[in-house]
This record gives sequence, structure tokens and C-alpha cells, in this order.
Amino acid sequence: MAAHADDPRRVVPRTDAVLADPRLQEAVERVGRGLVLESVRRAQDRVRAHELEPGAVADEAVAQLPSTASTLRPVVNATGVVVHTNLGRAPLSAAAVAAIGVAAGYVDIELDLTSGRRRTGRAPGTRAAMLAAVPAAEAAFAVNNGAAALVLATTALAGGREVVVSRGELVEIGAGFRLPELIESAGARLREVGTTNRTSARDYADAIGPDTGCILKVHPSNFSMTGFTSSVGIADLAGLGVPVAHDIGSGLLRPHPLLPDEPDVTTSLESGAAVVTCSGDKLLGGPQAGLVFGRRSVVEVLERHPLARAVRLDKLAHAALEATLRGPHPPVWEAIEADPERLRGRCDAIVTDLPEKLRARTVPSDGVIGGGGAPGLTLTGWAVSLPVAFAEHLRQAARPVLTRVEKGRCLLDLRCVPPELDAVVTRSIVQAWQSRR
Repeated sequence: MAAHADDPRRVVPRTDAVLADPRLQEAVERVGRGLVLESVRRAQDRVRAHELEPGAVADEAVAQLPSTASTLRPVVNATGVVVHTNLGRAPLSAAAVAAIGVAAGYVDIELDLTSGRRRTGRAPGTRAAMLAAVPAAEAAFAVNNGAAALVLATTALAGGREVVVSRGELVEIGAGFRLPELIESAGARLREVGTTNRTSARDYADAIGPDTGCILKVHPSNFSMTGFTSSVGIADLAGLGVPVAHDIGSGLLRPHPLLPDEPDVTTSLESGAAVVTCSGDKLLGGPQAGLVFGRRSVVEVLERHPLARAVRLDKLAHAALEATLRGPHPPVWEAIEADPERLRGRCDAIVTDLPEKLRARTVPSDGVIGGGGAPGLTLTGWAVSLPVAFAEHLRQAARPVLTRVEKGRCLLDLRCVPPELDAVVTRSIVQAWQSRR
């Protein structure tokens, strides 16, 4: 049946004609033909629905194009949580981002450019950077995440044998993964000792036998136990005659005065741990990675295990990890060590630039490490306080701003917000207010 004269389909610009627009041709090279076509077709549908003039299809398609071919969107972290798992944990330093750009092409990750032959070790620069950062380690290497490092350690040292661990350290990590299930899935058997709140050196000693592969010491991330409790230190465990694997979780490489109760790699190794595992994307401030440090004889056992190939680190993470270790202070530590008075001044400046009707004000705000690091520790700071309805509006802004709701108010904590984004935050608040009017 022929289309009626006033049928909107008769005035919809042809797809090939719209795609001839130079802006859309450039976008095809940048984000791909498929995404450009989707944007054009959405604009054409708006013409059919009488929501858009036919001559505006190309402009609308360009306006709705994504900036990249990925669906991931950059957000502003104004929650006050430094290592926010739902937001990708540690933001990378400029040095790490630049290193990823180099590694995106062909790189000599397993090639010796002098001899032209394949290297025995993968990405030796990463290993050297790890050892330079932790001189107490005889050997080190990295895998693809913290859980993989822990599973590799227990599998290589105790596959088919027993892993002795305190009942108070059988923790559950993110997304419902439980330590006992993680270890047992790779073939080791758990030998639980002590009780939930108290474990003694005698408990470990009594459990050790011919079938013991290692003792596992796990830092209880995301929670802390107080009251009638006791645990056994690395030095005492190291004297029991079997290798001690210590999973410290958040990745602190050496003691830090702001985190007095957080375990660190250097202290653990100096106390006698045979191997220490941790994450690279938490307190270290780097990419997702599992870091392994320890005695050369033990680390070599882990590297030779078949599972090591399945969990090896890719070239992009290698590049970012090395750059994080060698480069400037990463954003995570800029946020942790942020000066409270400077945060207050930035909040005051934003409040001053906002309309009085918003009832914005600067209020005290305690930040946290997040990601399981330093549970119970608070970081003194300040936030911009707004009516609670702003939380949803800011989350749905063109550049989403993630806040937290506390005591019936929306709080924008600037601890993790780079100062150059303060203007973006201010503009998003004003736009959210205007959309509510």
C-alpha cells in the first residue's frame, strides 16, 4: 500500500544521506559504524514520532553519539570512599594512563630486543619495580587479581594437602566469594583451628603434621573484631616449621602513620612470612592485579605452577602497575592525605557559587578508605550539603556525580574529586536545581 502524503516516513532523510555528514564519517572511525547507525536510527525514529524536524537528524545523531565505543561512563566520586569497588576501585595516575597508551600497541613484553629472542620472564620491568618498592622481598611477580594470588599461593604450596587457618580468618570477600570455597575449589583442604574470636600458637602447632602444606594468615578486610579476642602474629607462626602465606588484602607496601593497624608487605616479610599476597588496585593505587612477594624459593614454586599461566597479568596491567610503582603519588594517596582545611575551602567556594535557594552549606564529613582497607578508620574532611533529592538528580547528570545520603541530606565529599572538577560539580548542581524547578 502506498504511503499517504502526510505520512512522516516520506520526509525521513535516507540513512545513506545522513551518514554522508562529515561529522558522522569521523565518528565511524572513532566509535564504529554500528554505534553511529544506532544513533542515526534513533534520530530518524524521532522524526517519525513528530518529535524532530527532518533537517535536524544529523545534528541529533551527532549530539547523541557516545564519546567512546565502550558503555562505561566516567563518574565523579563525591562519596568520600577512596577505594570504591562499585566505581572501579583505584583511579590511575596520569603516568599509569600514559603507560597503558604505549602498551596498547606492540610492545616488547616477552622479547629481548638485544638478542631478538623470547625472554624467559614476562615484563621484567614490573618485577624490578616491585622489588625496588619492597627491598625485603627476594622475589616478586604479579597475577590478574588479589584472589588469584591467594589461590595460586595455597594451591602451589598445599594442593591436595592441608592449609592451616584460623576460624576467625575464614572471611567472605566481595560479591559473595568466601575464602574457604575459594581455596578448596583449587584442591587444597582446609584445617581450621581456634575459634571465631580467639586462636593461639598452640592451636596452630597442634594442627601441623605430615600433610600440612602451609599456614595461611588472612587479614580480615571489611570488618574488625574487638573485645575478648586474640590472634597469632607472623613471627610466631614462622617458627612452626612450615611456610606461612600471608594475605594482607589491601596492598600497603610499607608501614604508614595514617594506617597504623593496616598490615603491610615489608613488615610481614621481615617477620618471617614465606609469601605475601595482596591487591594492586587498592592502597597501592594501581590497576587490578594480585601482587606476590616472598622468598625466592617459594615464589619460584608459585611461578612454575600451571595455574600461574591461567591467572597471568596482561600487558596493559603490567604497564600500569610498573608506572604506578615507579611514578608519582597516585590519586588514592592524594585523597587519603588530603588536607582537611583545603577540602573545607573548596566546599566553601562551591557553596558561594550556588544559588541561595538551594540551602547548600559546608559540613564536616568523614571519609573512609574502602575496598576492605583500614576498616573502622575515618578520614576527617568536609562536604557540600544539599537537600536529599539532589542525590538522584546528580547521579543522572550528563557527567554523573556520585554522592552519599546521610541524616536526610545529600553530601558531596570532595576528598576524591580532583580540584579541576570543582567547576563540573558546581555546574551539575545548578543544572539539577534548574531541572527540578
